[in-house]
Amino acid sequence: MRMSDIAFNTVDWASVAPTRHEGDAGHALWRTQHFGPAENRIRVRMVDYSPGYVSDHWCSKGHVLLCLEGALETTLADGRVFVLKPGMSYQVADGAEAHRSRAPTGAKLFVVD
Repeated sequence: MRMSDIAFNTVDWASVAPTRHEGDAGHALWRTQHFGPAENRIRVRMVDYSPGYVSDHWCSKGHVLLCLEGALETTLADGRVFVLKPGMSYQVADGAEAHRSRAPTGAKLFVVD
């Protein structure tokens, strides 16, 4: 990620309309903003996972992810499992390690990718 051509601005996440994304179980509500030029666009999201959420895919996209509320369980393709609680983050590069997430009790995340 190269952050360039982004003027200082603020985001009131409560005013950003959510989009609903179904999982294998439960759903995610994404409030999404994009910053920077088209050839290097950065996606920034506030994501709410419903209790019982299970991702419907393995993801290979890189992220910087911060857990704000609840708990997020992330399984890597090699079988390792990590649990994020509020105040914890994970960072992974594009194509580095496929991961899949679930939120048994729900979770709120801040994600940059």
